[in-house]
Amino acid sequence: MIRPFELFVGLRYTRAKRRNFFISFISLISMLGIVVGITAIVTVLSVMNGFGEELRARILGFISHVTITESNGGLRDWRDVAAKVTTHTEISGRAPYIVGQGMLVHGKAASGVLIRGVLPAEEPQVSDLDQKMTVGDLSNLQPGEFGIVLGQELSWKLNAPIGSRVALVIPQALATPVGVVPRSKRFRVVGIFDVDMYEYDSGWALIHISDAAKLYRMPDQVSGLRLKLNHLDLAPRVSREIQNMLGDEYRSRDWTQQHVNFFRALKMEKTVMFIIMLLVIAVAAFNVVSMLVMVVTDKEADIAILRTLGVSATGIMLIFMVQGTVIGVVGTLVGSVCGVLLASHVGEIVHFIESLFNTTFLAPDVYYISDVPSQVRWQDVTMIAGASLVMGLLATLYPARRAAKIQPAEALRYE
Repeated sequence: MIRPFELFVGLRYTRAKRRNFFISFISLISMLGIVVGITAIVTVLSVMNGFGEELRARILGFISHVTITESNGGLRDWRDVAAKVTTHTEISGRAPYIVGQGMLVHGKAASGVLIRGVLPAEEPQVSDLDQKMTVGDLSNLQPGEFGIVLGQELSWKLNAPIGSRVALVIPQALATPVGVVPRSKRFRVVGIFDVDMYEYDSGWALIHISDAAKLYRMPDQVSGLRLKLNHLDLAPRVSREIQNMLGDEYRSRDWTQQHVNFFRALKMEKTVMFIIMLLVIAVAAFNVVSMLVMVVTDKEADIAILRTLGVSATGIMLIFMVQGTVIGVVGTLVGSVCGVLLASHVGEIVHFIESLFNTTFLAPDVYYISDVPSQVRWQDVTMIAGASLVMGLLATLYPARRAAKIQPAEALRYE
C-alpha cells in the first residue's frame, strides 16, 4: 500500500527539475509516446467501427433481421404466423417474400440473378429499398402487370434502363410440342435501386409477389416471412424465442447466421489491429523503463540517504513506481481525450485535408463508401486505457526493484 510519504517523494521527483536535462527529455518523450499510441489506436478502432457499422447497415437494409420458414421449405398461411410473432415486443415489421433463381436476358446480354417477390406495401417495414430507389418506385410493381425492379449494376450490365423489356428465364422445364424448354416470361423494367453493395446491386431483382407465385408455381404459399427488429444485436435471442414460440414445425434464422463469416472476419480484423497498435504503447512503456533506470542511477545518493533515514526497500520501490505511474496515467488520460476528439471529427479532418491538397482519398466512383465513418465506443476506449495503465505499471517494476537493491554504503562511498 502506498503511504503519503512515498507518494509525496515520488510526485516531488516527477515535478523537480533534474540536473540531467536528457532524463527530462526522455520522460517527456515517453509520455508523448503513450499519448500518440492511445490517440492512434482509439482513432483506428473507431474508424473500423464506423466502416463495420456502415457495411452492416447497408447489408441489413436489404436482407432481413430474422427469417421464418417451415422446416420443409416455404411457408403456408404466412398471415397467421405474422400475427403470432408480431406479439413479440422486439419485432417492428414483417413482410412475406418469394425467392427464386433465374436468368435475365436483354438483347445479347444475359446475367444470372436472384428474384425476390415482394409486397410493395409491406416491404418498407423490413428493408430500406423504398429509400434506395434511384429511378421509379416500389409501388410501380403491380400484380399481373409483370413489372421488375433491377439493381443499378444489373441494369448497367444488361443495358436495360427504365421502360425496357427483359426476359426472365427460370430453371423449371416446360413441356411443349417441340420438346422440353425452360420457362420464361417477359418483364418491363419499372424501377432501379442502388444499395451501394455490388453483391445486391448486380445480382438481385424484385417483382410483385403475386407474379412470383405464378412464375414459380407457388399459389398457396410463400418462401418465408421476413422480420425487422428494434435492436439488431438481440437478433440471436429473438430468433430463439420465436423458434420456441412457433415450435419445431418452423425454422427461424437471424442475420448473424446468414453472414457469419463476413462479420466474424470484421471482428477478427479489429482484434488483430488492436494487438498491433498496442505495440506502439509498448514502445512508449520501454521508454518509461529506460527513463526510470537513468533516474535511479542519477538518484543513487538520494536513495542511500533515504535508506539511512529508515525508509524500507519497499518504500523505495513505491517511490519510483509512483513516478513511472504518474507518467503512464497522464499520458493515458491525455491520449484518451485526444483519441476521442480526433475520432469524433476524423471525417471533417479528412475533408479539410482533401480540400487543402485538392485530392480525394476515397473516390466515389471507385469506393462504395466515399466518406470516412467513425464510431467511438466507450468500451474500446476503456479497454485501451486499461491496457495502457497496466503496461505503464509493469514498466516501473524493474527500475523500482533495482532502486530498492541499492546499498547505502556503496552509493555513498565516493560522495
